[in-house]
Amino acid sequence: MKMHKYILSGLLAAAMIVPVSCSKDFLKEEHTTVRSTDYFTTTEGLDQLVVGLYSYLRYYHCSEAGYSLLNYGTDEYSVGADNSNGMWNDYNAQLTPVGGTVNSNTVNAGSWWDYMYTGINTANTMIARIEDGTYTGANAKTNSGVAYFIRGLHYYNLLTHFGGVPIKLEPSTSVSFEFERASKADVFDQIEKDFLAAYNNLPAKASKTGEITKDAAAHFLAKSYLWRASELNDDWNGTTKGADLDNVIKYANEVIANHPLAPNFVDIWDYTTPDGPNEQLDEIVLAAQMTGPTTATWNAGGALYFYTTSQYRDLPGMFRDVPGGREYNRLRTTTYSIYQYDLVNDSRVWKTFRTKMTMNNIKGAASLGYTAGKDLGLMYIFNQPGDDRFEGVRHNDALENNITEADNGSKVGTTFVFFPKGTVREDSPMDKVANNDGRKYFPMNTKYVDGSRQSIADSHCFRDGIIARSVEDYFFLAEAQLRKGDYAAATETLNKVRARAAWKAGEDREEHRDGGQSWDGTTGAQEPGVSSYCNRSSYYESNNLALGSLNAEASDLQIKGTINNVADLPAEDQWIVKTLGVSGDKDVALCFLLNEKSREMSLELVRWVDLARTKTLLSRVKAFNEDAAGNIQERHYLRPIPQQFLNTLQKDGHALTQDEKQAMQNPGY
Repeated sequence: MKMHKYILSGLLAAAMIVPVSCSKDFLKEEHTTVRSTDYFTTTEGLDQLVVGLYSYLRYYHCSEAGYSLLNYGTDEYSVGADNSNGMWNDYNAQLTPVGGTVNSNTVNAGSWWDYMYTGINTANTMIARIEDGTYTGANAKTNSGVAYFIRGLHYYNLLTHFGGVPIKLEPSTSVSFEFERASKADVFDQIEKDFLAAYNNLPAKASKTGEITKDAAAHFLAKSYLWRASELNDDWNGTTKGADLDNVIKYANEVIANHPLAPNFVDIWDYTTPDGPNEQLDEIVLAAQMTGPTTATWNAGGALYFYTTSQYRDLPGMFRDVPGGREYNRLRTTTYSIYQYDLVNDSRVWKTFRTKMTMNNIKGAASLGYTAGKDLGLMYIFNQPGDDRFEGVRHNDALENNITEADNGSKVGTTFVFFPKGTVREDSPMDKVANNDGRKYFPMNTKYVDGSRQSIADSHCFRDGIIARSVEDYFFLAEAQLRKGDYAAATETLNKVRARAAWKAGEDREEHRDGGQSWDGTTGAQEPGVSSYCNRSSYYESNNLALGSLNAEASDLQIKGTINNVADLPAEDQWIVKTLGVSGDKDVALCFLLNEKSREMSLELVRWVDLARTKTLLSRVKAFNEDAAGNIQERHYLRPIPQQFLNTLQKDGHALTQDEKQAMQNPGY
């Protein structure tokens, strides 16, 4: 049964199946694997239920809902060639309580709502069976902590998207139709209780990879307190703001102390094999463990990689392969996402975005006079306005022969240039050409790339989905410090993040590593060892520097003054401050922090909530997301309550009237 009909039991549907007998003896079968809900009154069944609770962590990385509700409709990403969930980015007429369906991939608000309450009810079952003594296993305390954590996380997601929602703390054993929306304050109080219970019951250290720990609860306590202390809640958080900021500092510092940052930003994304070194780093506080594409269930492996992959197979000398990925083409990188970085001194942009691909079509490359596996099939140039090296945005070397040979003397089949001769930043020339090309071409974010998949057709991968890493706690800490007016402390905290982001002396600034390197060398290849994966970036070509000229030097990203002073900020941040019209110490400092967090955590499923809670969503979308700029309104700080839920609600045994439904709905929908 679907949650969009009513809030009901989160137990697996398989547990509700009743075997059907037949009068013919030769058709009689003994069902040994079918479970009823009675199974979850046994210790064995409840131990399995905890495993099921962990599966809820995968949802954000396995479904289209993750990027649709958490990254679309922001300054970082817009819609690519596939508009399956474009309403979440564009804030158009399809974003309604009913929702518009483009195709079978479209996610409506009801899907998110249903999944959250299903997880809540599963957690309710575990909590109830421990509290009433049904569960007699040795792991009662830890399992209770897991259940409280999952319930708190799901209510947090509901609160941050819908505002006040119904609170249900008992497991459902029958269909219920009568519910009332709780206030935002009451829902927050429940989230706080759940995360504190998780914090007190979970182990300090994980006994196995992927286990939820005390620090995961501390991380989300800090995140939750910061949400309540933010501008979105200024109409009711006046008496709690001071204590909330103190709690943010307390819990963020705990996580930071226990989870040191990896030495190099690329270490986190340097994926070479499932469960490899990059997935064991101390910086990772919590990750959803993926079991890969060989498993039948939809949520067994990560899928975000496919949604961020841009087109390449239709370019000269190219064809689709495993390291390059399937071009689902959902999220298109905005100009803001690239040009918020210091392109010379900040290593993160070159370690996050794929700017080169190797020509991999053996026959196609040869017919064009190229060598597959050596020459480049694709390159993106992140240059600056005023660069007069390129006459247009798109260049096909095979046809025009007007691109200088790249780094190692290889030819380049297709080059895209952000700023051709005669263009300025406000022209957004790459965006306009991308539109003309069907939005297919853009530098893709490679944080989720997985070349270890077993075939080109695999739609899910083995790579873990990071839910929390301790670098975000530095941002929690810095934001609490700046909100308390301590701009020097906030600057010092963020400078620690920027110190890691700077190039190290002796580091090859042209090197690029992503999960494409985990390819086995044969799967899906025209010839063994020939793929589109390229371990180089266009750093030197983009910055118009001699190859290798800066490799010996360390770069410096430190803020020399304080982040509340516009004059002390880097040029790229001054541009953003000016574009947004930001002024005042707190707002300038917060603007810098939001830029810095995007530079560090681009596409890590935190952006929409951060912009909504700080009430910067409208201004940033209007400035940097042209698809959404004309549509976004105040009502979009909250999502619409699903109409299918309202249609099945009752009051005193009767369906709600239209006025009663409207009273339950968020303003403006």
